[in-house]
Amino acid sequence: MPSLERLTEDFLKHLSSERHYSPYTIKNYAIDMRGLVLFLKKEKIRSFSDVSVRMARAFLFELESKGFGRRSIARKIAACRSFYHYLVREEEVPNNPWIVLYTPKLPKLLPEILSIDEIEKLIMVPKCDTPMGTRDRAILEILYGTGIRVSELSRLTLSDIDLSEGEIRVTGKGSKERIVLMGSMAVTASRAYLREARKDLIRGGVSKNDGARNRFFLIGRRGTALTSRQIERLVLRYTNEAGLGKKVSPHTLRHSFATHLLSRGADLRVVQELLGHSSLTTTQIYTHLSKEHLKKLYDKAHPRA
Repeated sequence: MPSLERLTEDFLKHLSSERHYSPYTIKNYAIDMRGLVLFLKKEKIRSFSDVSVRMARAFLFELESKGFGRRSIARKIAACRSFYHYLVREEEVPNNPWIVLYTPKLPKLLPEILSIDEIEKLIMVPKCDTPMGTRDRAILEILYGTGIRVSELSRLTLSDIDLSEGEIRVTGKGSKERIVLMGSMAVTASRAYLREARKDLIRGGVSKNDGARNRFFLIGRRGTALTSRQIERLVLRYTNEAGLGKKVSPHTLRHSFATHLLSRGADLRVVQELLGHSSLTTTQIYTHLSKEHLKKLYDKAHPRA
């Protein structure tokens, strides 16, 4: 009989090799699986097949007693549910006790967005008189102009971008490819970056520059590919320099992209395709967000609001 640790390790490998989950997502699954294994060992349970609905509820109650928030508990139960779906498929357990388990109802939190004026103020902060400033202007224009995820942006290669057509080939979640469109401002900023700035960053890199590294679109100070974390930091830095008074991430620009499109009449399914959402339900949150945005504009602008 495989050990608890062995089966959880097999599951994490499955998420990486077959489901193509990101390292960050797999890390969260690993944390959740470790918590489940520790709980089962404390209860003297040596096999996942011995976990009943009653025991699953006991795990839920323990999470609540330890002070975990609703969102964390919901994520951990969802991870257990996915894990057991895998175990049933692999015939390691006879059934999935987690599918009938109650999970805390989560409040619907609308994501933060920026107004068009705030977007303009943010994008104009990087000065295009240096290679890094030119690169960073292109980063902000692409994030807002295409709505791609920061992880997708960091993985872009030169061959993914077609500036003549204003298109980017993006590899998203689950290794699914899609085409996103670039506006004229994003194309112009990217051309300026590629013309000289990118070459200067490669030449100025202190590390060994090989062909594999140089194929990436975004280049850092050391002449190597820019990471998602580095992009997140520079977006936050420019937000502070712009004096927006709020915490902005690359995902905020993605939210703003979708909301502004819908508030100006874009079709919901087109926005779904551009964002790379597998379900239209995920995209529909932006219809609520655009309504809230329009209400704020109405209240601010109409004399009898």
